[in-house]
Amino acid sequence: MSEARIWHGGDLDEARRLFPEAPEPWIDLSTGINPIPYPMPSLPASLFERLPSPAGHKDLEAAAAEAYGASDATTVVAAPGTQVLISLLPALWTRSRVAILGPTYAEHAHAWHGAGHEVAEIGSTDGVGNADIVVVVNPNNPDGRMLRRGALLDIASHLRQRRGWLVVDEAFADFAECETLAPVLPENVIVLRSFGKTYGLAGVRLGFAIAADGFAEKLKKALGPWSVSGPAMEVGRRALRDRSWRQTAQRARTDDASRLDALLAPHSDRPPRGTILYRLMDSSRAPELFSHLGRLGIWVRRFQYDPRLLRFGLPGSEENWRRLERAFANFS
Repeated sequence: MSEARIWHGGDLDEARRLFPEAPEPWIDLSTGINPIPYPMPSLPASLFERLPSPAGHKDLEAAAAEAYGASDATTVVAAPGTQVLISLLPALWTRSRVAILGPTYAEHAHAWHGAGHEVAEIGSTDGVGNADIVVVVNPNNPDGRMLRRGALLDIASHLRQRRGWLVVDEAFADFAECETLAPVLPENVIVLRSFGKTYGLAGVRLGFAIAADGFAEKLKKALGPWSVSGPAMEVGRRALRDRSWRQTAQRARTDDASRLDALLAPHSDRPPRGTILYRLMDSSRAPELFSHLGRLGIWVRRFQYDPRLLRFGLPGSEENWRRLERAFANFS
């Protein structure tokens, strides 16, 4: 792999290139996506034949406001995935000093740097200093670190005094004991929420920003009309209002995360950590384990900045669990 390219999960083409003799089908554990997706509703053909309606778009944002605890649906901006928002935000500021609490999801730094901003990775909130914009992933990807609401509000208050902004990426907050800023949104805070990870429907391409009215309108204008497809709007608003499914899924995936921890712990140099949808192991033998699993058709996430780390998504089916358990049993 080229060092210039950001490594992401889900790249089975790369898996097959590295391990051409591996058995099919591959088990892809390299993403943090719910392996048991929300059941897709039957969609009328008209959703594919007509442009998305403004009323449907507003109803989707209202459903997101309800699900995420936003006080007003006008603060919610629907987009074709949070990655689009991550790429778009840097274009809305002139050159600024950007501090990113890391290590974390690499696309944040990539986007701000690519837009010409001065970007620095900081290891703790003490390093905010004179930054104009601070980016925090909460809970963090990949280690699951979480900042309390009070700590984030303190950063926002510090930034507000110098007309700065705080961007909080809450992509994995749905299934976490995470104190979201959505219900108490300061005027200089932008919250990002992912739909596809929680609902296991990454291909739908749907995500949200939550921001004060003025900035929300600015984002909507930048995205332009029909930014979310009709089918995505329909699936999104149904799923977001299905609180029972979300609660049941959270309990089930919590049990899965504990099961995965029990499998990883004997091979880890420290207790596994992360979020409910993925677990991170730290081991001096991580490169060997990565190759061992790859030869068996199991693809996990490794990291450019630390070869000791491997991230495991949840296997999903019992057959996948058994394959993973056999793979670990044969790793000496």
